[in-house]
Amino acid sequence: MRLLLVRHAETEEAARGRCYGSLDVGLSPRGMSQRAALAELLAGEPIAAVVTSPRVRAVETARAIVGPHRLDLRVDSDLRELDFGDLEGRTYDEIAATLPELYAEWMTHPTRVRFPGGEGYADLKERALRAVAATREHLDGRTAAFVTHGGIVRAVLADALGIPDERIFGIAVDPASVSLVEWREGVPVVLGVNRAA
Repeated sequence: MRLLLVRHAETEEAARGRCYGSLDVGLSPRGMSQRAALAELLAGEPIAAVVTSPRVRAVETARAIVGPHRLDLRVDSDLRELDFGDLEGRTYDEIAATLPELYAEWMTHPTRVRFPGGEGYADLKERALRAVAATREHLDGRTAAFVTHGGIVRAVLADALGIPDERIFGIAVDPASVSLVEWREGVPVVLGVNRAA
């Protein structure tokens, strides 16, 4: 199976500098242009399924991709971004000022932090790999596109490459980028990372 890992396009200005994992945030004007470029880039790919996170920013991006392929869009909640719990909607500066110990741990060991009322990286990784396994079983060697978030893309790539959790931020995953993993005789091979539309 070939898996195109697509990070959603750029989000609205108001979301930047904030935790918005589970919040619904739309695309910026630039993000709308990026999603059109993604649709054009992927129009020639033999995509058999497009699966998206339920978050608006991902769904808006995915809708542009399914059009040329005449496919139904499938939503999978396992592809949602990390839930920051009580920190959702708060700015990073506010979190640093009010929860300095949590913020320091987050900045030094991001994959070890469990957010109050939310998730930790291990939860996200488990969901991401479950979505990959289900899609591989369902598609039987065909190509799928996941339209999702940076955390999910990094988790899938890190697993495919055998990279330790603490190294995931060494993988660039820009908005509206595409990464590619292909399974050859059951072994994942990363064929591309962070290709801009």
